[in-house]
Amino acid sequence: MYRIGLTGGIGSGKSTAAGILRELGARVIVADDLARTLVAAGTPLLERIADEFGSEVVAADGSLDRARLAAIAFSSEVGLGKLNELTHPPLVAAIVRAMEAAERETPAGVLVVDAALLLHWDVLDLFDVVVVVHAPREIRLERLEEAGRPRRDTEARMVSQAPEATFRDVADVVVDNGGSFEDLRENVLRFWRTIPSEVREVQ
Repeated sequence: MYRIGLTGGIGSGKSTAAGILRELGARVIVADDLARTLVAAGTPLLERIADEFGSEVVAADGSLDRARLAAIAFSSEVGLGKLNELTHPPLVAAIVRAMEAAERETPAGVLVVDAALLLHWDVLDLFDVVVVVHAPREIRLERLEEAGRPRRDTEARMVSQAPEATFRDVADVVVDNGGSFEDLRENVLRFWRTIPSEVREVQ
């Protein structure tokens, strides 16, 4: 399969771009979905997170209280580092397993891995192309505020992610999302057409 690593900073529209690629025929693996499975109620990883950050990060129904965990972990570099140390290795392993399973099922076609933290992992050589979705910082803040996320929370997440210059340095392709959804769709289509036709035409 033709492997695409898709990433971008919080609020960039990366997941929207992934949805457009799915509509075009790509198979999409969403890292956030795998992460939720890994920390589901009763999982060993959730237990390790609770041991490290306190039982208050587990909600009454036994699930992870993501907002509470974020408030604790993102309050310090040490806390964030510990959270990453606990969660990144199993998540990367789950992504690799999902990629292998997808390729066993459909050896041809286009496979997209949608992952905000792609640059934090030593996995870029797994992909034929790394695509970064970009939008200006203020636009990203405004979008997430409109969606109900406090600006302060978004700014904390931005600090925890790779700098914008790093995203651009590793990108094979930068897809601009500073405009409308229609603009993004056209930019994604422009990228899609650069994929060899014999690959993207396999459904």
